[in-house]
Parts: sequence; structure tokens; C-alpha cells
Amino acid sequence: MLTAITGINWGDEGKGRMVDLLSQDYDVVVRYQGGNNAGHTVVNDKGKFILNLLPSGILRGEVTNVMGNGMVIDLEHLAGEMGRLRDAGIEVGPQHLKISDKAVICLPYHRQQDCLEEERLGDARYGSTRRGIAPVYGDKYMKKAIRMGELLEPEALKERLRGIVEWKSLTFTGVYHAQPIDFDQVWAWLETYGAPLRPYICDTSRYLDEAAKAGRKILFEAQLGALRDIDFGIYPYTSSSSTIGAYAPVGAGVPNHKLDLSVGVMKAYSTCVGEGPFVCEMFGDEADRLREAGGEYGAATGRPRRVGPFDVPASRYGVRMQGADQIALTKMDVLSYLEKIPVCVAYQVDGVITEEFPTGAKLDRAKAVVEYLPGWHCDISKCRRWEDLPKEAQEYIRYLEKKVQCSIKYVSVGAAREEYLVLED
Repeated sequence: MLTAITGINWGDEGKGRMVDLLSQDYDVVVRYQGGNNAGHTVVNDKGKFILNLLPSGILRGEVTNVMGNGMVIDLEHLAGEMGRLRDAGIEVGPQHLKISDKAVICLPYHRQQDCLEEERLGDARYGSTRRGIAPVYGDKYMKKAIRMGELLEPEALKERLRGIVEWKSLTFTGVYHAQPIDFDQVWAWLETYGAPLRPYICDTSRYLDEAAKAGRKILFEAQLGALRDIDFGIYPYTSSSSTIGAYAPVGAGVPNHKLDLSVGVMKAYSTCVGEGPFVCEMFGDEADRLREAGGEYGAATGRPRRVGPFDVPASRYGVRMQGADQIALTKMDVLSYLEKIPVCVAYQVDGVITEEFPTGAKLDRAKAVVEYLPGWHCDISKCRRWEDLPKEAQEYIRYLEKKVQCSIKYVSVGAAREEYLVLED
């Protein structure tokens, strides 16, 4: 059984919460793309955890976790993340975590280049997290990146790194008029943070292939959402990797296997971190109330998230791009304070109403068409069965199901591990 959990919208949908929940039924959890530019927040009996790089299954001791070849890994950040888990009494040994020898390392100069480029762009910036993600993926496709497996061959790595640092320094000095990169500092950083990870590095492709053939259940965990995908998102305001479920076997290292199930995660309202078009965005007091009710601040950066009502055109597009078989709807409880609930049901583009999600300049010109549904205006965090939900909450769920054209299987009514409902087919 190979299952992908993916984001339907702009990211921050609550995927980590769903991975933590569903991982109890899986043997292996795999992160297959992205870096530490987004975070998955998980609340369980051991506390609250924000995971930027580690798969969310790391919080279950019986689950094997894999960081796939599609990832870009900041070694220093990973060391800190592992250390915080150990401080909380969670084991993070090589028996719990395997790192692909083909995953790419995000170096300090990638972070520096990310900052330099955002500063150069000024008002035209992309809203980067400034954690080096775009530069390191760029280097990957320029064949100028360092892979995790090279840490196992330090002498060969040292020789190759010299040439890469010389090449990268030309960009720093010639384009940004910055100081050239200091090779010795880069090498010292690799030794400090790379050496302790050597026992974790292996051929995860072979491991996952054998696990799948043996019938072990594998859960693929995505970062961000369909609208941040490098190909299908709101380009150029996207991430630099593929956030699509169909990419999961490739980014995990088992392209010879196919998904059995795609679970898309979407919020009961909309949020967005960073720059780019966000048609349904709220402003002023209305936005502040929703942001505070949902605690909408970036898990990776702490930035306030832009907020808005549920966006039907964007979500239906995301469901299609993710090939979602079923939906997990999160943060339903956040809307409990509303007397009436706004929903963006369509866009107006150049005077024409459309229910399709446009791309390019048309998306910049789109305006939200909003309708209102009755609210339930009561606490639903204790609901554990469909029958426990007020009629208005049931109607809201069925309304969203019909609009996005995909069945809702899970409904989250709180942040804690047990605060959810499973709906019957």
C-alpha cells in the first residue's frame, strides 16, 4: 500500500497533523521533496513539534522514516531539529531515520545567495523564506550540487567542492558584488554537521523497493501544496520542487512503483504565506479575527499568513492536480466563531465569471465572487462522530465536497491527535 498525503492549496493545510494521525497504520513514512522552507506542526501526547525536514512519522517509534532523493537538506538545521526531538525524549537513531545518498545538501552559501537575490529584486521579490531552496535546486539542475552520499567519500568530495566553490564565487562577486566564498569555512561546516549523519546515509531507493515488494505500507509526505508546485502552481511565486502526489515515487526513489491512494489535505478556509496572487484574501479586522482564531503564523518563519475564505476554484484545481482520491478537511473548529461563513465560489476575470482556476496575468486580475453559508456558532472540538456535528457544519462539509468534486474522509476539529472525525463512505 503506497499512499501520498499532499496539500491541495498554497501549503500550511495541516499535512503534518494528518501524517501523524495516519502513520499509526503505516510502516514507513517518506518525505520526497523540499527542504526546511516549510514546517509541519504536530501536537500529540509528547508535546507540540514543528518539523521542517524530518518526516512527521519520526514521532512514532515503530515507524521507519526516510528522507528521499527529491529533498534538499540543510545539515545544520537538521542537526538542530534532531537535537530538539532528543531533548523531548524521542529517539532519532539510524534505525528510525534513513537519508538518501542522492538527496542534495543545502549549503550556507545557498542561504546567502537566496538573501542576496531577494534584496536585488526589491519590490519584485518572490517572498522567499531565504533558506537557500531556490539556489540549491538551481545548482542541482546545473549539476553543481553536493549529494549526501558524497559525505561518505570525504577526499573525493573535497576535490569536487573546490571547483564548485570557485564557480559559485564568480556569481557572488560578479552579480551581487559580494565577497567570494571561503572554501575552508564551507569545508569546516560540512565536517561539523555532515560527519555525525554518515551512519544515516544509505541507498534508500533499494530499501523502499524491498519494503514495497514485501508488502510494507508506505506513506509519502509532501511539503507545501499544489499551488506552490514548480510546474502547476502560481509560477513564479512557487516553491522550487514538485509538490504533486504523482512525483512522490520519483522523489522518494521508487519510480518503478505507483500510488495506491492519494489523500489531499485542505483547510476549511484559505491561508497563504509569501508573495503572489491570492484572490480570496481578506483584509482588516475580518482578516485579523480569522488569523488569530486559527493561529495562522508560518511554522518555518513565524510570518503572519494571509487569510481568506475557502476558495472553490483554487481547491478544485488542487484536487485535480493532486489526483486526490479523498480529502482531509482541517481546522473546521476555527470557523466556529462565525455567524455566517464566506466562501469564494468563483472568480471574476475581466468582467467574466469563471469557476476555473486561471494562470498567469489573468490570475493577477481575478476578483473573488463570495457567497455566505450559515455558521454553526458553537464549539465542535468534542465531536467525534458525524451525528455529533451541528446541522450547519454537516451542510458546510457536504457543500465543499460537492464543489471540489472529491469525498471528504477526515475532518479535523482540533489540533490534538484525537480531535478528528472519520466519515463513512
